[in-house]
Amino acid sequence: MNRRILTLLVALVPIVAFGVLLAVVTVPYVSLGPGPTFDTLGEVDGKQVVDIEGTETHPTTGHLNMTTVSQRDGLTLGEALTLWLSGREQLVPRDLVYPPGKSRQEVDEDNTADFKQSEASAEYAALGYLKYPKAVAVADVSDPGPSAGKLQAGDALDAVNGARVATVEQFTSLLKKTKPGQVVSIDYRRKNAPPGTAEITLGHSKDRDYGFLGVKVMDAPWAPFAVDFNLANIGGPSAGLMFSLAVVDKLTNGDLAASKFIAGTGTISADGQVGPIGGITHKMIAAQEAGATVFLVPTDNCYEARSDNDKLQLVKVDTLGQAVDALHTISTGGQPPTC
Repeated sequence: MNRRILTLLVALVPIVAFGVLLAVVTVPYVSLGPGPTFDTLGEVDGKQVVDIEGTETHPTTGHLNMTTVSQRDGLTLGEALTLWLSGREQLVPRDLVYPPGKSRQEVDEDNTADFKQSEASAEYAALGYLKYPKAVAVADVSDPGPSAGKLQAGDALDAVNGARVATVEQFTSLLKKTKPGQVVSIDYRRKNAPPGTAEITLGHSKDRDYGFLGVKVMDAPWAPFAVDFNLANIGGPSAGLMFSLAVVDKLTNGDLAASKFIAGTGTISADGQVGPIGGITHKMIAAQEAGATVFLVPTDNCYEARSDNDKLQLVKVDTLGQAVDALHTISTGGQPPTC
């Protein structure tokens, strides 16, 4: 064999080997980057993102966009290097996203559950801000369970065996006087439906000696109309603030966005407290690229947001009420609290 060809072949071996490594070997990292944004005042797949049925709603203008973080798993060495060199993606150890001892499916299920909880909290926070009265609200119904098919999440429970209840404490105290196998009468109100009464045979539970109704209840603001959130394949709790703002905007004459492109992020509790989130710089990039000029930032995320921003107006929020006030201030040309 020609020596020159042999030398060339020898030189190509490590190059080919490195190419194979880049294409085949996976790395224990996950890539995080800007994800899609969704206008909570708009539509997705022909459905209102925040759909309110059973009461009057008001016209809205502008955008109130929730933001997300994209993530990519199962990266090859070549993909990881390419994403890292792009400057738009962050590589983090996989264990931070998918903890050891939990499967990817379990983590995804947890994220989905967090998202569903954020929807419920967003509704409660908005209704509380709008001064709807509290009730003993059903948050979840065990299925199978004694109440499955008789009570629904979202029902307001008004009486047990004719005795009126206004708080979870009163409701629980009456249940503690029952026995498994006993039939109880529950008066309830249901959204977009007439009130009703359910006859329920109480079950057994190993953690109590009194009757088991099979519902999770909470003291929460209640309204007779339905609020539905129509976003699929989104995980985590960080859409709560923007969902709440959309509910408030649709139920009031305020027109919160006032034709502006507002984006933001933040968890929300049922009492309207806004909490911090992860990946805020990625969300800010996504918002800016979508066209936003104002970004709502949980106070605890302000330092990180401020350190990597030169284009968005960063508005600091601690509560839903503060966020509403800040948007009203912006719409009238004022200066809201900033990071």
